[in-house]
Amino acid sequence: MMGLIWFWLVAVMIVGYVVLDGFDLGVGVLHLFLVRTEAERKATLSSIGPVWDGNEVWLLAGGGTLYFAFPTLYASAFSGFYLPLMIVLWLLILRGVSLELRNHIEVGVWRALLDGLFGIASLLLTIFYGAALANVIRGVPLQADGYFFLPLWTNWKPGLHPGILDWYTVIGGLVALVALTLHGALWIAIKTSSDLCRRAQRIVTPLWSVLLALTSVSLLATVNVRPQSLDNYFAHPITFAVPVGVIASLASVWIFNRSQKAVSAFLSSCLYLFFMLAGACWGLYPTLLPATTGPDRDITLERALSGPHTLAIGLVWWTFGMAMAVGYVAFVYSRFRGKVDLQVGRH
Repeated sequence: MMGLIWFWLVAVMIVGYVVLDGFDLGVGVLHLFLVRTEAERKATLSSIGPVWDGNEVWLLAGGGTLYFAFPTLYASAFSGFYLPLMIVLWLLILRGVSLELRNHIEVGVWRALLDGLFGIASLLLTIFYGAALANVIRGVPLQADGYFFLPLWTNWKPGLHPGILDWYTVIGGLVALVALTLHGALWIAIKTSSDLCRRAQRIVTPLWSVLLALTSVSLLATVNVRPQSLDNYFAHPITFAVPVGVIASLASVWIFNRSQKAVSAFLSSCLYLFFMLAGACWGLYPTLLPATTGPDRDITLERALSGPHTLAIGLVWWTFGMAMAVGYVAFVYSRFRGKVDLQVGRH
């Protein structure tokens, strides 16, 4: 029972990070081509400025919770994914530095450089996050000692000895890129006004069409690469509500955006991300990290779980810490509600 609780607590924290920091990343991608003037650049950055660093706390908290509850999984994954983790770390650093330093020097070249770094780092992060999830679903070449090594790519095919990038993980990266860019466009539509808001709403339609196609392809590809992902659904047919939720939330994004109901469309996008990630977690459970070298080497919930006393004490402190984090998020978002004024570049 305790293992089930901690599995879904970690899953909820990952979903929370993707939903909250996802629109930050999407705004970063759109910063490359949607904005046209310096006033619009300041407005888009001000729309995420008060919240982006708080949103990334959920990534740190999720990693800490993973280390606490599933140390075996943490040790194995963080050693095998060392290369992509270092890439992600540097992208996060570049993104944060770009946001904080672009307005410190009134030089056009300086701002253009940091705007480019911010946009490219955001774009690459979305792709790496999607590819990372696809790597977990596909499986990794775990050895008898529980460790593995993944090159950046091999023959671009899932198999016994895959690379970080293959045709399946590239699909995962593209789904994340388009989904989070759409998420960011809906956030800009909520937080800005005038022509920038209208352009953000218009770009949702082509992004939605691409996302619909990629979502369909990714679901079929997942069944092809990991047929076992359907086992839990057939064992508990009520959970087919999750893929139905994916379809319904995606349809709601299109309907509400057409009706210019930006908040409802954004919340529908949040639900889409929730159902996609919840579906992936349910398809894996109780396996945490599948092994392409054989099911006997899978890192399962039972194998990776910490001791019962540790988990019981940790649950108390986790509840206390998460209450503070949720309170902080609620406070910040309430303080900076409303639209950004394009004339002054702030709320």
